[in-house]
Amino acid sequence: MIRPYHLMPLLLAVAAAGPMPTGATQAQPVPETAAATPDAIAEAYAALLERDYVYPDIGRRYAEALRAGIKAGRYQALAGEDLAEALTADVNAVSPDGHLRVRPPEAAPRADAPASNRPPRKEPVEQAGWIAPGIAFVRFNVFPMDADVTAAAAKFMTDHADAKAIIFDIRTHNGGGLDQMDVIFPWLFAKPTRLVTMATRASVDAQGGSPIDGLASMRKVAGDPGMVTREHWATPNADTRLRDAKIYVLTSGATASAAEHFSLAMKHTGRGVLVGDPTAGANHFGGGQDLGGGFGAFIPVGRTYDPVTGKDWEGDGVQPDIAVPPAGALERALVELGVEAGEAKRLGDAHMPSWPMERRKPRGVG
Repeated sequence: MIRPYHLMPLLLAVAAAGPMPTGATQAQPVPETAAATPDAIAEAYAALLERDYVYPDIGRRYAEALRAGIKAGRYQALAGEDLAEALTADVNAVSPDGHLRVRPPEAAPRADAPASNRPPRKEPVEQAGWIAPGIAFVRFNVFPMDADVTAAAAKFMTDHADAKAIIFDIRTHNGGGLDQMDVIFPWLFAKPTRLVTMATRASVDAQGGSPIDGLASMRKVAGDPGMVTREHWATPNADTRLRDAKIYVLTSGATASAAEHFSLAMKHTGRGVLVGDPTAGANHFGGGQDLGGGFGAFIPVGRTYDPVTGKDWEGDGVQPDIAVPPAGALERALVELGVEAGEAKRLGDAHMPSWPMERRKPRGVG
């Protein structure tokens, strides 16, 4: 089962502009001979955006800009990061999108490279446990399609079902899917609750490429023309102990994509209090695609929005209820929960994320 947001690949054709055969289960590869040239990589990107981008008119404009670059010879002498940056910059110059970027081929690490020079692994879940009497804390850095992480999220909720408050730290959460959300939300609501609305471009949905089709928590509803619209719902489980627990969600400019979905769900329903900075403003969900030659691109095919206002968070982010610098968000949440100020400061420092708490733009985007 495929999942939304920026970690999960969509099962769509890569290069051809024609429709994907019904029931296809894997991407159609770009021929290596065509994909080896910069212009062929740019054309593969143009074709995907024209066919599948969430807003068809903008997708066409992206494709026009890329094809103009091809015609002008802009990409012919470029390779690696330089080519990826040029393609990313050219489409974002047409219309910025928090997910729109091209990734260059990954350089193979040197066999003799010391381990200290390799970037540390970002753990999906950190510091889960009791942070103060009656107050549970957990940091999610990502919502992966990983059964072990989903089981860990479910266990955290079970183990802390007697909490008077839970603090979800998503200040360094860069995205993922719905798996972990769908084992957290059933604990927090007393009745079936509509969380957010998600609309996928109809052409993508018809190809079997919707990243949210078939999920038990999604309900199809009428929506805008050209889109297939589904609502994300929380269905309560049988355990009522956390129904009245206070929920705080810590956010920052690095809180992106699926983490913003989590934030909006808590804010829109009034179930949680957001503390920190506005989130990253990377709304559109979709998945990674192969452009050939080792290059890849994220293709946004849908958007998530507030079902009452119809507004999404692209570019603006989800706004906090209590605006404080992200580094002080946990301290503030603890004070709000009645923890003495000095102890709240100590705990905030002890649970400070090690990863950046500000949004990083892709290289090549001003």
